[in-house]
Parts: sequence; structure tokens; C-alpha cells
Amino acid sequence: MAEAQNIPVGSTTAGQIAVAAESTVATRMSAPASFDVADFPVPHGREEEWRFTPLERLRGLHDGTAVATGDGVKVDVDAPEGVVVETVGRDDARIGRAGTPVDRVAAQAYSAFEKAGVITVPKETVLTEPIRIAVHGAGGTAYAHQVVELGAFAEAVVVIDHTGDAVLAANVDYVLGDGAKLTVVSVQDWDDKAVHVGQHNALVGRDATFKSFVVTFGGDLVRLHPRVAYAGPGGEAELFGLYFTDAGQHQEHRLLVDHNVPHCKSNVVYKGALQGDDAHAVWIGDVLIEAAAEGTDTYEMNRNLVLTDGARVDSVPNLEIETGEIVGAGHASATGRFDDEQLFYLMARGIPEIDARRLVVRGFFAELVQQIGVSDIEERLLAKIEEELEASVA
Repeated sequence: MAEAQNIPVGSTTAGQIAVAAESTVATRMSAPASFDVADFPVPHGREEEWRFTPLERLRGLHDGTAVATGDGVKVDVDAPEGVVVETVGRDDARIGRAGTPVDRVAAQAYSAFEKAGVITVPKETVLTEPIRIAVHGAGGTAYAHQVVELGAFAEAVVVIDHTGDAVLAANVDYVLGDGAKLTVVSVQDWDDKAVHVGQHNALVGRDATFKSFVVTFGGDLVRLHPRVAYAGPGGEAELFGLYFTDAGQHQEHRLLVDHNVPHCKSNVVYKGALQGDDAHAVWIGDVLIEAAAEGTDTYEMNRNLVLTDGARVDSVPNLEIETGEIVGAGHASATGRFDDEQLFYLMARGIPEIDARRLVVRGFFAELVQQIGVSDIEERLLAKIEEELEASVA
């Protein structure tokens, strides 16, 4: 049966569970998707899916006024031998297989891109080195689409690294064949003025394993929407996230795991730290267990550490269950300041308060960083966390 953890009093956090009598029930989590921009009205900010987003900072991505420029983003792919890297037109049948846009910006990105990148790992290919996709902004506006497809029983790690300055709307598709294993690390390390809105669609095959790490540090506004659906029973998905929100930044992560077939698993863990005036982090975690998804086992958790006054967190876990025949389902969300007992323990052993606070934050994130499995990325993220902590006491 489903369970929900109560949210601490005083946090800007809310959660809900809905148990549906019929699979036809219409909810926010099952809003109609479309590739056509015209099917989505221009948002005004009062819609549930847009109420946390400062629309005026989207630079026109939401209303059709953002025009792509030639100096938008540059994409470089470094792939091991055996991987097929292609640039294809809009009519390629592989584009859009993993999922359909669920909001106007994603539909605009799908309608406006000219060429898409397609990376294919052939069946039974096991890569020992990561595929690296470098997305660098040159100050312009861009719409993009990327497809990563793994054949049956293939294994790969993909690192997508976002840097520079850009206004970017993009869709990314991950298609996993039966028994495939894919780990994706998406790093948003943009310059201060960048805007990035993206929808990530993963279609997980029978007995396949999908692991995602979304790491967000930079940018003026970053709004990402990771989504998972299953193409066959036995699939597993792990969605991990780490974000460090500074003064004035808006970082929003909206997730959906759609358990649409039987006997699949999912685990969601996102952690964030915030510091500075008007730092705003938003986490929306939706899990839908459809009537056909018997034997589902799922859990989602979001934890936020508020380091200074003036920061705001909105954390909303949602769990919708349409069948009682499940292994387990639950969610948890917590927002708070430093653990006074941890600080006291460290300071009582002669560690200065500033250093003690740094140790607590490092420990808060270390659990996630150490699971990435790409050593240079782990080292870079730990260094970035240290840089953010240095700024907080400067």
C-alpha cells in the first residue's frame, strides 16, 4: 500500500496521494501530450504546471517569440569505437519514440529544431568508456533534439555537459532495448545568464535498467522535466538529482515515472542546497501506477538544505495508484536547515563552525556523487560544491 511521510512544519512543501477507482481518471499527471505547439495555450502562470516558473525569465521560449539564432549552441560528441553518431532530419523515425512533449516549450522545441543528433549503441555492445556530449552556448537562442538508443543487452554511460551562455529549449530521448543498461549524467553548469528548458524522455525496455543523474549548478533559469515509461515488464529506473541554487537563480526539476506495465521498479532521490536572496528551487515528483502495472515497486524522496535566509523551496511529491496489487509505493520530502546535533558534534571536537558546516554539506551530497561512477565528473562536482560553499562564506 502507499505511504507518505509528513512534511516538517514550516517548510514550503506539500504532498498528496490519490487512489483512483478507474484508470480513466484525468489528473495533472496524465495531461494530454502533443507534438503540435497549437495544442498548448500560451501559459499565463496560473496553470498548475507553470505556477512556480517565472515566465518573464524564459526569454520568449513559452510564447513563440524566441527566435533561433545561428550562434545558439555548439554540440560535440566524443564516442568510443563501435558507437554510431549521426545527424538526421526531422523525418527520421527514431525521433520522438521515447515520449511526446507535455508542455508548450517542449512542443516548441520539437517543432523548431532543424537537425537532430542520434547516437546508437548496437545490440550486445558493452562500452568501457563514456559517450560524452558537450553542449556549449555561444550567447544565442537554440532549439535542439537528441536521441540516444541502446540495442538489446547493450551497456553504456552517457555524459551530457552544458556550459556557456544560451537560451535553449531541447528534448532528449533515451530508448533502451530489452536487457540494456544505460547511465546518463546530465550536468547543467551554465553561465549566470543562461536559460535552459528541457524534457528528458526515457523508454525502458523489458528487463532493462535506466539510471539518470541530473546535476544543476549554473544558469539564471533551468527547468528540466525527466520522464520515464516502460516498454516491457522487469524494467528498472533510478533517477538521482543534485542541485545547488544560488542567489537569484531559479532551478526547477519536474519528474514523472509512469508505471504502465507490470513488475517494474523505480527509485527517485533528489537533493538540493540553497543559499542567497531569492534563490528558488522547485521539485515536483510525480509517480503514476496504472491499473495494468501490478507488482510495481516504487519510492521517491526529495531533501533540501537551506543554508541562508532569503532562499525558497517548493517540493511537491505526488503518487497516484490505480491498482492495489503492488509491492510497495511511497514518497518523502523534507526541507530544513543544518542539523544542530551534527554541527555540535563536529564543533565539540575542535572543528570551527565554518568548516563544520562545509563538512555537513559535503556529506549531504556525497551519497549521490559517489554513485555516478565517472571519476572525473565526480571530482569536478565535488570541486564545484566546494566552490559554492566558499562563496557562501566569502
